[in-house]
Amino acid sequence: MIKLSRDKDELEAYLKDQGWLKPNEQIAKIEKPGEGNMNFTLRVDTGERSFIVKQSRGFVEKYPQVAAPVERVLSEARFYEILTGNAPLKAMTPNVIGLDKENSVMIMDDLGAGSDYTRLYKKGEILNQSDLEILVDFAADLHQSFSIKKNVEPIRNTEMRFLNYEHIFVIPYLENNGISLDEILPGLAEVGKDFKVDKDLHTALKKLGERYLADGDTLLHGDYFPGSWLKTANGLRIIDPEFCFFGDPEFEIGVMCAHLKMADQPDETVEKVLDRYSAKAKIDRELTEKYSGAEVLRRMLGLAQLPLEIDLKKRKKLMTEARSALSK
Repeated sequence: MIKLSRDKDELEAYLKDQGWLKPNEQIAKIEKPGEGNMNFTLRVDTGERSFIVKQSRGFVEKYPQVAAPVERVLSEARFYEILTGNAPLKAMTPNVIGLDKENSVMIMDDLGAGSDYTRLYKKGEILNQSDLEILVDFAADLHQSFSIKKNVEPIRNTEMRFLNYEHIFVIPYLENNGISLDEILPGLAEVGKDFKVDKDLHTALKKLGERYLADGDTLLHGDYFPGSWLKTANGLRIIDPEFCFFGDPEFEIGVMCAHLKMADQPDETVEKVLDRYSAKAKIDRELTEKYSGAEVLRRMLGLAQLPLEIDLKKRKKLMTEARSALSK
């Protein structure tokens, strides 16, 4: 497998070999397009156009010690391919220009120098009503438009789903998982102890995790959180569906709601999400709350930490609410 790098000459030779650069086209500039965690990603500018190069490798780019399925970019490409059946949804995602299956490399349209919505984790940052509606509508339309019942060939993405399962439902609760919670926030380790020894919570998580791993009917983005929402000059766009699979829509909306809570958005925001989604698609609110709870606890106690600015008291409150939801 070819391992791409930021070496201009090597990258240019590879892109020409794939037929993705014209014979007389050269790379003028290379830069990192954002703070993605999973993959090796570059923005390539030729002076005439720019595009994104993404390669998935056998590990997580931000955490090289964490193994990950090398083919995950192929699932992302398949997600974009499926969306060509719905023009409004497709318009909100990048276009795939080329796919090298052998080396797990995809090149896509450059959506421009946008910024993702991780700014919402900063104190005082509020998601405006218009953006909230766009995000909910995208998810609802996605879930309504593509299902196995409508003869859409499913994306299993089994290995990526199992990786996510481990980091949501298992690793945060292991006694010695290598995660120093007090380095994240002093006092968090003491709060986390109670959750690590709660056998009833672990039983509830195991049951929910088994449901997450089971195949479902509905196409999901699979990682629907502020890091996958991009603000561009042309409007809000959705990126990075490498965790996509066919499963419970409640998982998608639960994750979205969990992140709005952790971003300390107004109390009514989550209710607005559920109300708007329910007006468009069927959803089990209790199951949504369970998935939301699992995501809150995973982000508080697990490896995939967020740039949260909420204090220990607020974190403990969210964790306690999450446990209550999971115990229902």
